[in-house]
Amino acid sequence: MTESDWPAVESIFREGIATGHATFEAEPPPWAAFDSGRHRDLRVVAEASDGDILGWVSASPTSGREVYRGVVEHSIYVGAGARGRGVGHGLLRAFLDLADEHGIWTVQASLFPENTASLRLHEQLGFRVVGRRERIAQMTYGPLAGTWRDTVLIERRR
Repeated sequence: MTESDWPAVESIFREGIATGHATFEAEPPPWAAFDSGRHRDLRVVAEASDGDILGWVSASPTSGREVYRGVVEHSIYVGAGARGRGVGHGLLRAFLDLADEHGIWTVQASLFPENTASLRLHEQLGFRVVGRRERIAQMTYGPLAGTWRDTVLIERRR
């Protein structure tokens, strides 16, 4: 994923935000903030044969401490028109292979429990639920604004 991919990545990010079940964030960050907060070597885009971006995955370090250098939190988003076609599975599989190549031993994420498709996808690729965080934060946008939300913490260990 490069800066030239950002318009398509941002658009897919916005589609995910609009579902109300992808993130607490109300808006995608600007490219510079996105770029600086994520591992440069742990980003993957899925492209159609015509070059259109169908989805993306990236990871951020969970801590700046050296002992956690192999632990990342990832995000995966698939464009609305590409959902249900195996794009997410291919993206996540490619990302996990890349993470393994870079010495990552734990990949984690916090998902809304209502995002059952993402939970199923992750389970298929070796993630397990390690906990549920009840009323962890309040939504600030959309039809669920003001609602306290739970998240499910998942991880995949190498």
